[in-house]
Amino acid sequence: MDDDQKLAEAAASSNPAQGLAAVRALRALADRLEDVQVRNAREQGWSWQAIADVLHVSRQAVHQKHAR
Repeated sequence: MDDDQKLAEAAASSNPAQGLAAVRALRALADRLEDVQVRNAREQGWSWQAIADVLHVSRQAVHQKHAR
């Protein structure tokens, strides 16, 4: 069984400890994916506002989180 299958099973578990651990892992993955895609968008010339619009957050929020 691969890691994706294990994570999917844990997320669907009736055991709260397993389910919540899966939520934590999915949040971490989503954060990493967001970092990659924001960097990609900036490298392609996207404005902070355009990125914020797609993510449905404020320009200030996305800039504060991702500006380096």
